[in-house]
Amino acid sequence: MRTRIKFCGLVRPDDVDTAVALGVDAVGFVFYAKSPRYVTAAAARELRQRLPSWVSAVGLVVNENADAVHRLRSEVGLDVVQFHGDEPPALCIDAAGDAPWWRAVRMRAPGDLLESSQFYFEAEALLVDSFHSGYGGSGQSFDWSWLPAERAMPLILSGGLDPCSVGLAIDQVAPSAVDVSSGIQGADPRTKDRELMERFAAAVMAADARRAIPLHPTPDTP
Repeated sequence: MRTRIKFCGLVRPDDVDTAVALGVDAVGFVFYAKSPRYVTAAAARELRQRLPSWVSAVGLVVNENADAVHRLRSEVGLDVVQFHGDEPPALCIDAAGDAPWWRAVRMRAPGDLLESSQFYFEAEALLVDSFHSGYGGSGQSFDWSWLPAERAMPLILSGGLDPCSVGLAIDQVAPSAVDVSSGIQGADPRTKDRELMERFAAAVMAADARRAIPLHPTPDTP
């Protein structure tokens, strides 16, 4: 199975175009005003128009009310809502409406994923990130051994991934998707580095190729 790729925190048209050219599956727009990668709904709408139909637009929100999320979905044309705050399940369901939604899990202990999967079982996927005192992406990794091999729902791995670490992450965790922001960052948080973006995508493809090779190949039979 191919590991899906999400590039998050994009604010420049050139970076969106590069992500599309590299074949990513999703692009994330951050609607959290305290984030250095924050974009307005109007700016995100213009970036959204650069995406072909096969690349999903994901909106990252933090503790917004349902009406605010409804407006974002409508104005921007979001395909997925990613809840990154302290939103309870009922708010996530109401705010997302008929759109799929992902729930971020800020990992502090081995049982956090299991607990979240029980509370947020209606989410399309859980996005696991390291815990820190603020909201949004942390840019730091956590102990991947906390993630059980058997999972009740799709897992998106985030937190401290970069072109050098993502291959090992896929080898060890086998997530449904990987999510990166600071790991492909350019000169400042609002830019992405094209070379790092290319290397990240190549590293994911290389890891998937390794997984596709049988560990114990059987001899050809007539």
